[in-house]
Amino acid sequence: MKIYHLLSLVLLFGLSLFTAKAQNQNMSPEEKEKRILEYVDNRTQKLVTLLELEYWQEFYVDSTLNHDVHALYEESEKLSAAKVENRDLYQALEDKWEQQIDDSFKRFFTEEQWKKYMKSGAERAWKARQKRKK
Repeated sequence: MKIYHLLSLVLLFGLSLFTAKAQNQNMSPEEKEKRILEYVDNRTQKLVTLLELEYWQEFYVDSTLNHDVHALYEESEKLSAAKVENRDLYQALEDKWEQQIDDSFKRFFTEEQWKKYMKSGAERAWKARQKRKK
């Protein structure tokens, strides 16, 4: 399997882990935090390898993901605590934070890295977000 297919699968599966209410109900806060940190680390390392990031870019990717994935998780927990069962609201939340991540990445990726990132599955995810937004 090519790396961009793997990256696409990781992106789609990873964020769904954080917003899937049923999966998070039986985990302790420590387990949830560990899962978030593992996801951030895995996604960061895949981007470092795929895009041949500089050390400072790796720092920004890791920082961006740490902040935004934690924010996504916190917001999804609030929805869950409010007993929201509408999957569309969780999807909108994922879309909001994935867009935030992409916007941040675009600021510090080179043009070549950005094109490679978009070809790795991010463009398909972006188009799907735009389609859902309409």
